[in-house]
Amino acid sequence: MRPITAEVKAVIDVGTNSIKFLAAEKTGAGGIRVLKDANNVARLGRGLRETGRLAPDALERAAAMVEEYAEAARGLDASEIALVGTMALRVAENTPAFAQRVSELARLDLRVISGEEEARLSYIAATLGMDDRSLVTFDVGGGSTELVFGRGETILRKFSLDLGALWLTERFFIDDPVALGSVEAADALIKKGLTEGGVSGGRGSSLVGMGGAVTTLASVKRGMTEYDSAAIQNSTLTMGDVAAQIADYAEKTLEERGRVAGLHPRRVDVILAGACVVRAIMDTLGVQELTVSVWGLRHGLMYEMMRTEKCQSRFITSSTF
Repeated sequence: MRPITAEVKAVIDVGTNSIKFLAAEKTGAGGIRVLKDANNVARLGRGLRETGRLAPDALERAAAMVEEYAEAARGLDASEIALVGTMALRVAENTPAFAQRVSELARLDLRVISGEEEARLSYIAATLGMDDRSLVTFDVGGGSTELVFGRGETILRKFSLDLGALWLTERFFIDDPVALGSVEAADALIKKGLTEGGVSGGRGSSLVGMGGAVTTLASVKRGMTEYDSAAIQNSTLTMGDVAAQIADYAEKTLEERGRVAGLHPRRVDVILAGACVVRAIMDTLGVQELTVSVWGLRHGLMYEMMRTEKCQSRFITSSTF
């Protein structure tokens, strides 16, 4: 039973494709205990690239999810609820309308963070519990991909690139099954974006992958009928693993992908684009294997919220999908 004196804090992360929620508390030993970790696909950024605006139905759907998570946090007596937005809300013309709507429904103020801040927080999460080795971390989101080069807690370089799984899906993979040559076209654009964005090197560093694309690839590799984050955390994906799944998804219809063990129904359409980004990053950096982290931006932000009160320990429980 949770001590009634324990202070609970919560983070709601509004992304281009999904909305994530984390509620946690400090333990008596100074660690961080996860009380709830959830992820729901909202598709807030659907069609954003073409219109420059959040679609009314997507805006309302995402705001309702934020309200649901805010109520869950208050049900846990959270003393602080941080609501942050990423790529879609950085670029949409009507982000103020979304901010007003979540203020009305959830009684929360939205903070839209920069791509560099998003990368920094994801890096913090990825490095929790690791030694001072050289690291490259990346997080494939719906609207962008963040990469960070660092050593231990020190960030050396960070990038936020316009290479998101949802937007790439809308550009290259709208056919069902996908059109011949679409994977090659997507690969070319992704690699061009990585190179022009300044991503290079990384040899001799450990590569850590984060986000729904990476955890889904790991789940499918293990044929999980029920997602188990404990089995995913710190597992590995090889270049061969990723390439094999890309080839498989490219041949399947969406209905056929829906029968793949470990592939969440709400990710059947975007997983191919996400996998292409993962493979391109590995190829660009010249690495054959990556370590999977189930922790992400919300964990990095939670760690900082707790750390301001001298909490230095990593999370002591696993995340759930």
